[in-house]
Amino acid sequence: MDKQLYLKKIDEVIKDGPFKPDWNSLSAFQIPEWFRNAKFGIFVHWGLYSIPAFNNEWYSRNMYIQGTDEFEHHRKTYGAHKDFGYKDFIPHFKAEQFEPSEWANLFKEAGARYIVQVAEHHDGFQMYDSELSEWNAKKMGPKRDVVGELKQAYEARELVFAVSSHRAEHHWFMGNGKEFESDIKEPLSLGDFYWPSIIEQPDQQCLTAKPHPTKEFLDDWLLRTCEIIDKYRPKFIYFDWWIQHEAYKEHLKKIAAYYYSRGIEWGFPTAICYKHDAFAFGCGIVDVERGRFAEAKPYYWQTDTAVARNSWCYTTTLDYKNSKEIICYLIDAVSKNANLLLNIGPKADGSIPDMDRQILTDIGKWLKINGEAIYNSKCWRYAEEGPTKEIEGQFSDGMGSGGYTSADFRFTAANGNIYAICMAWPDEGRVLIQSLGKSSNPNKPAFHGLIEDVDILGFAGAVRWEASKDGLHVEAYGLKSAWPVVIRVGVI
Repeated sequence: MDKQLYLKKIDEVIKDGPFKPDWNSLSAFQIPEWFRNAKFGIFVHWGLYSIPAFNNEWYSRNMYIQGTDEFEHHRKTYGAHKDFGYKDFIPHFKAEQFEPSEWANLFKEAGARYIVQVAEHHDGFQMYDSELSEWNAKKMGPKRDVVGELKQAYEARELVFAVSSHRAEHHWFMGNGKEFESDIKEPLSLGDFYWPSIIEQPDQQCLTAKPHPTKEFLDDWLLRTCEIIDKYRPKFIYFDWWIQHEAYKEHLKKIAAYYYSRGIEWGFPTAICYKHDAFAFGCGIVDVERGRFAEAKPYYWQTDTAVARNSWCYTTTLDYKNSKEIICYLIDAVSKNANLLLNIGPKADGSIPDMDRQILTDIGKWLKINGEAIYNSKCWRYAEEGPTKEIEGQFSDGMGSGGYTSADFRFTAANGNIYAICMAWPDEGRVLIQSLGKSSNPNKPAFHGLIEDVDILGFAGAVRWEASKDGLHVEAYGLKSAWPVVIRVGVI
């Protein structure tokens, strides 16, 4: 690839396109309708880190930090770092069981509407066919264009194809390997797998931390991102957290202007999802990693979390959540004007672990019955009622939530109905929904409308109901459920 020619092309597309690389122009961004309606997506972390399958997907960093569990595990399992470094996992990455159509079928059955495939993680190994680096899955390891094959399989099943890039952190991710005798050593230059692996590690919480990446690195990041955009035309890009650093801002705005303009040129809306405050508000989609907001927001957003508490990739020591916890997480997010992006981690050989598969199967079964309360829905007047409150903020999932009672409800609205979702159905089959009480004061109504009918999705038995001043009483004798139950309230 002629990099200078490509950089010139990027500038020309931006010059001629409707979006310019400034927040004022990028504020014209609109969240695509498909995203608002989709509600549920699947994130896939699969790469070289799936081979050691130890602790988490940061293995490539931590194995070079002396004193860590990863450092000791690597030395004992694979030998000295100078003899077997991270790059030496590549020949072992054969993906013998990788079947894109099988993944796509499973995700479709799970009820997902979009898939976010990790195109490049912090380790710098590209899971796609790249002209910018030899260190990619098409030329090494499995010798397959993983991203390209999955795009084809997903779109054949009407799943929206999206990608994520975690390249920005590669600047410093493996720099600790220069502190002792390892396979990471100077001279490193553009094109090397480990480049630049700076040895002076920045404060990861400081938005102005030094040293800044060079223009050479930033241009390479820009080119890699635009290469993915042009080669695979994803409908959505997810960026990991380090892009909020001041050094990335100008290039980030160029990427956004280029991608948004390309989408208009190609005839479909595009979107970028970001964490923290990397974008000026309104120029992309807000994402909260492993956490939620405690109440509904007036803007649309996304929460991303994983089937396991302790890793985004497959490891041999995953602490799995149970299916009900994740279904409740989805319901809570949707009631608060958000999507859930749920991550799974395939094994190194490309097979989906049994527990990941079971969780996805359970979600799919629940959505087949109750999906009308989720897909294409909107927030209702209230998002929730009940004693169980969610802890707000990133990395808060699993903290203080999940112990739901039969008095805990989440609400959505769609199809002319209000959906009251009971998070823990009681054995006696009777619940009270206070937010749907019959108001005696029209100036301060909890609910001041006419209910035509009440039924329960997936339940063929009789449902008795009565609206009174203290709430909507619903009885469904004989209904037993270990999962959240959706009460459909039809209004006149």
